[in-house]
Amino acid sequence: MSLHPVLVDQDRMLRKGLKLQHLRLIVALRATGQVGTAATRLHMAQPAASRLLAQLEEIVGSQLYSRHARGIELTTFGERLAERAGRILRDLDDVDREIAELSAGYRGSVSVGSVTGPALEVIMPVIRQIRLTRPMIDVTIIVETSGKLVDALLEGEIDFAIGRILGDVNPDLFDERRIGEEPLSLIVRTGHPLQRRKSLTLDDCVEFDWIMQTREGLLTQTVERYLVAAGVPLPHQILRTSSLLMTLAMIGQSNAIAPVSSSVADFYGASSGLSGQIATLPVAADLHVSAYSLLRMKGRDLSPAAQEFHDAVLRRLEATDVN
Repeated sequence: MSLHPVLVDQDRMLRKGLKLQHLRLIVALRATGQVGTAATRLHMAQPAASRLLAQLEEIVGSQLYSRHARGIELTTFGERLAERAGRILRDLDDVDREIAELSAGYRGSVSVGSVTGPALEVIMPVIRQIRLTRPMIDVTIIVETSGKLVDALLEGEIDFAIGRILGDVNPDLFDERRIGEEPLSLIVRTGHPLQRRKSLTLDDCVEFDWIMQTREGLLTQTVERYLVAAGVPLPHQILRTSSLLMTLAMIGQSNAIAPVSSSVADFYGASSGLSGQIATLPVAADLHVSAYSLLRMKGRDLSPAAQEFHDAVLRRLEATDVN
């Protein structure tokens, strides 16, 4: 049984002693046309360069150059080898640079999760910064409820998150840096009938439809407990959705009211958000969700890119004194 000739000859030149110095020399010889000049470029003596060339011709099994009055000229075989050798050396330089960039956090990818408020207040400014300092980092942002973010952390789907550890999840699995409570606001469309009332109360608000998250959502539970503690009945009509986009769309086209993070209310109520089409009602100033934290899994190292982004988030938190 005979093997295919290509398989037999695999790595033939390497097995015969081909080294990177041989490749560097043939590339330098093609560029200079002089053995002495090529040797000088590679910081070696001319006799050593001549011996390397002789070795290379023996390894290849073909004449690679010929001498003439002005120096040397590569043969067709020499030209082909020099072209391929140059490509190999450039590829090695590229991978060396890429590894260095990965190690320094200049390249790579990071996946970050966040509840809505910090996504706008903390993550978005960090993204703008990273785009300037580390433009080659591929960033994925997942905005979800705390429960889904913690699940994603446990499954290794995201590198770190800003959220809360809820339910029966073991907090000892996480490195947790407490940030602070998340204030909530009640938003309506600009021109809503309640904006014309001089003395607005929560009782006035529950006369209208409300848009809230699903029943098991922390925001919904927080708002309902707040209303009960204030002695205010729950709204008669509630549309439940976990989609912020649907919430804003319904607010903009109806007289409904929605409790959202104050960061969301401020962002979309500003001219840079939805051009002032969203307004905050001046009630429930002390309404807030329990404290959230910067979370990552214990014992799980971050990639250089993820570590760079994580450190930028920490600096942002420290600079804004969010905690």
